[in-house]
Amino acid sequence: MEEDFSKYNGEGTMLRKAQLRMVDILVAIDKVCRDNGINYWIDYGTLLGAVRHKGFIPWDDDIDICVLTEDYPKIREALLLELPEQFVLQDSKTDKRAFFRYGRVRDCNSYCYYPYFIKLKKQGLWVDIFKTDRVLSKKSKQLIDYFYRRTYRETHHYGDVAYSSLFKRIIWKLCAYLAHPFFASVMHIYTFGAKIGGRGLLSHFAYNYSCMWANERNIFPLSEVEFEGHKFFAPHDCDSHLKMRYGDYMQLPPEDKRKPMLDLEKIKIW
Repeated sequence: MEEDFSKYNGEGTMLRKAQLRMVDILVAIDKVCRDNGINYWIDYGTLLGAVRHKGFIPWDDDIDICVLTEDYPKIREALLLELPEQFVLQDSKTDKRAFFRYGRVRDCNSYCYYPYFIKLKKQGLWVDIFKTDRVLSKKSKQLIDYFYRRTYRETHHYGDVAYSSLFKRIIWKLCAYLAHPFFASVMHIYTFGAKIGGRGLLSHFAYNYSCMWANERNIFPLSEVEFEGHKFFAPHDCDSHLKMRYGDYMQLPPEDKRKPMLDLEKIKIW
C-alpha cells in the first residue's frame, strides 16, 4: 500500500498553501524564460520531487532552479522587466544585505520568517535561481570557492545576522573586506579558464552548502518534466543526474528526517 503523505501537506495546510504559492512564482519565471529563449532547469529537491512525486516532496518547502552562470545576466534582466507585479527579483544588486551569490524571486503577498533573512527588504516566499559554473576539477573548485564564498557573504552583511558577538562580526568583516578583492579576481580568472578548458563538470556553491556536482551531458539538451500539474524544463537525463546527486533517490528518508526548513507557524499568505 502506498504511503499517505497528506499528513505533511494535505489540502488547506499552511505547507500546502506555501507550496502552491511557490508554484505560482515558478510558473511566472518559466513564462519569462520561454518568452526570451533562456535556458533554466529545475534541480535538487524540486527535481527529485518531480520525478518521485510528480510535484513537491510532501514535506519540502522550497523550489530550486538552475541556470548557467553565463546566462544569469539574461534571466536577471528579463525578470526585472517582465515579472508580474506580485513578484520581485532579489539579489545582491537589488538588496545590499542579500549575502547569497544567486538570485531569488520573492512573492510580495506573503511573509515567511527565516532568521538569516530578517534584514532583507523582501521576506516573502521564494524560488531560488542558482548560478551553475563549469569546473576544471573538483578540488580546485572547492578550494577557490570556499574562500570566495566566505569573503563574499561577509561583505554582504551575513555576519550582521549570523554572529551575536559584535567583536566577531567586526573581525570577520574586516578580514573579508581586505581579502575579498583578491579572491574575487581569482574566481574570475578561474571561471574564464573553466569556460575554455572545462570537461563537462558543473558545480553550484551556495552561501552555506557543499559543492554540488553535475555532468553537463546529463543536463543538455534540456527536457521537460511534470511538477504540480505544469511542465518545466529539467535535465536531459534525470535518472543519471539524480543518482549523482543522491544515490538511490527513490528511497524515502526516515520519518524523523521529513521536516520543512521554514517555521510554518510564522508564514503568512494573503
